Amino acid sequence: MSWGVNWKASVGLLGVGIKYLAVTMLVPLVVAVAYGEDVWVFLVSMVLTAAIGFAVERVDPDPDLGPREALLFVSFAWLAAAVIGTIPYMLAGYGTASTVGLQTGSVSALTGSIVNALFESMSGFTTTGATVLGEISTDRHSHALLMWRQLTQWLGGMGIIVLMIAILPEVAVNGAQLMESEAPGPELQKLTPKIAETARALWLIYFGFTVLLVLLLYGLHLLGTAPNMDLYNAVAHGFTTLPTGGFSPQADSIGAFSAAVQWIIIPFMVVAGVNFALFWHVLRGEVDVMLENAEFRAYAGALAVITAILAVLLFRGAAPAIELGGATQGVPENSLRQAAFQIGSLLNSTGYATADFAQWETHAQIVLLFAMFIGGSAGSTGGGVKIVRWLIVVKAIRRELFTTAHPNVVKPVRLGGSVVDEDAIRGIMVFTLLYAVLFALSAVFIALDTARIGIQLSVVESISASLATLGNIGPGFGRLGPFGSYLFFPDTSKLLMIFLMWVGRLEIVPVLAVFISAIDSR
Repeated sequence: MSWGVNWKASVGLLGVGIKYLAVTMLVPLVVAVAYGEDVWVFLVSMVLTAAIGFAVERVDPDPDLGPREALLFVSFAWLAAAVIGTIPYMLAGYGTASTVGLQTGSVSALTGSIVNALFESMSGFTTTGATVLGEISTDRHSHALLMWRQLTQWLGGMGIIVLMIAILPEVAVNGAQLMESEAPGPELQKLTPKIAETARALWLIYFGFTVLLVLLLYGLHLLGTAPNMDLYNAVAHGFTTLPTGGFSPQADSIGAFSAAVQWIIIPFMVVAGVNFALFWHVLRGEVDVMLENAEFRAYAGALAVITAILAVLLFRGAAPAIELGGATQGVPENSLRQAAFQIGSLLNSTGYATADFAQWETHAQIVLLFAMFIGGSAGSTGGGVKIVRWLIVVKAIRRELFTTAHPNVVKPVRLGGSVVDEDAIRGIMVFTLLYAVLFALSAVFIALDTARIGIQLSVVESISASLATLGNIGPGFGRLGPFGSYLFFPDTSKLLMIFLMWVGRLEIVPVLAVFISAIDSR
């Protein structure tokens, strides 16, 4: 089969990225040395990753990418990162079925361990936050492995390709095409004359917010208001808040920490769902650009309204007075905090939790499910469909209804006073339709496939499994709640969800375009 593209150029450039991925493993290696755990795991992982990178780079040492090669490279880069990310999990043998496989020698058990490791790695790099590790704690898993798990989300948050463009000249040459393929949302906003400078600006803003959050969290620990938020936990949660990832080295997620920690994290989750280009304008003193942005205003409005609705429901008793999260009925502060945290987490796909909302009443869960469908802003680290797409879809539907009644009227779709290009509208409609179809078909497959092994999922569980992986959200409902696990799914369903996380992070079209190009070139 001919791919209709110069695949060697895409693969050759991929080697550059893999090679530098080995450098990022220095972070968990330092943690491993500090705690005296799994040092050999990350030393071997670094050597293997660097060797693979150099070998792949030799496929085409001087790559030249066109539009189709850029699509192929971006799709392969995210898949390759997830595959490379499995190496520490497999070597350590923690949490996946790998331990069982090595002890029994069972081929099926070893296969299951590979699938589980790939699931965890893909969930990390795509900032989904779904897990198959079972019980999360530093007693069962090493500090270093859990830090690698956290770091994969931070690397994937702003985008692997954006990082490569920012620091690697050989990638920056094709930067505009690559960022267009990877950037979350329907359009790329170029902030500076050079695309590499734009990439660096976005990553510096992202890095700055991360450092600020780490300092604030550790500051609470030093002040005595968060005894268990030590430096390790502060860094670990800094790595997964800004990328809207949701992994935590604590089994109870953010529910393991004080109310002060939860109030600190809420605004940073909200920030992570905002288009990072707007912060660039704010730093330049152009605050009005953010305040007048239609998507930002819709995002802030949706957060405020849905949080208020949920807070009222919790205040009236929609959540049981269980140990984690505490009672909300008749308690204004806790009702507001729990509502703000869960909506701030799920609307932009972070996936953190401070309460087991799988135990909440149905009407409160419906509010959360609605928030999961909305998504963050274009150009943010949030997942989902994105606010701007919903705005344009609604405006396009209104335009269609209006012109049906007034066929002689030409009525363009406007957003923030600007006319939206018809090609952009068509692309958004195609994406939304693909998203809905893929989500629905995947929910049906997951339900049938899980029933095949004797496990019956409820309708809500099937829907949330599909939505949580395609939207890179992480937690769902029922057994997939914020403190649940995806471990019980059969390998076939896990492979589908790995695919959903992959295409969901790249927003479907780039990956499917590669396959369509390959089919049409046969």
